[in-house]
Amino acid sequence: MFRSRSKEEKAPTGKVTADLSKQPRDPEAPKGRPTPKRSEAQTQRRRAQSAPLDRKAAMRRQREARRADLAKQREALAGGDERYLPVRDKGPVRRFVRDFVDSRFCVAEFFLPLAVVILVLSMVRVPQLQNIAMLLWLGVIVMIVIDSIGLWIRLKKQLNERFPNEPKRGAVAYGLMRTLQMRRLRLPKPQVKRGERP
Repeated sequence: MFRSRSKEEKAPTGKVTADLSKQPRDPEAPKGRPTPKRSEAQTQRRRAQSAPLDRKAAMRRQREARRADLAKQREALAGGDERYLPVRDKGPVRRFVRDFVDSRFCVAEFFLPLAVVILVLSMVRVPQLQNIAMLLWLGVIVMIVIDSIGLWIRLKKQLNERFPNEPKRGAVAYGLMRTLQMRRLRLPKPQVKRGERP
């Protein structure tokens, strides 16, 4: 009686192990990977040993490295050093766009000072001055739109002529955004004078 029951119990467990062996092994399971080479294992051990035990010290080092990178980036933005510029400002296409915009007068760069003047005029309680402020506001917006369309067309044409095989995605929009900044406040700093050919 006991023997028959034990035989019955052993039979299903054998089936389960057989079923498990037939299932495909997960490729990301740790035992499914090949043994690493000695050189790889040694480099992993060295990395683990060189990792600082003190988390505060590690965080401090990371902050200092980040500050140093940001300082280099600021210097690059001021001087135009290509090596440390942010990704959005790197490359010959972006440099040409900056020089193209910086070499000419744009109505959009005077938007902020004009907006302050118009705002002051509109706050005065004289109806005639408020009407003048509204007309000025409309005139400034129309001039900025016309100037931006002209710049868009000229810049696109120049980019297609000078950089036919380079990726130019977002370059024209980059130039238009640069026109909205006053020349003195632009980063990276302008490298060409007004009227100079880029």
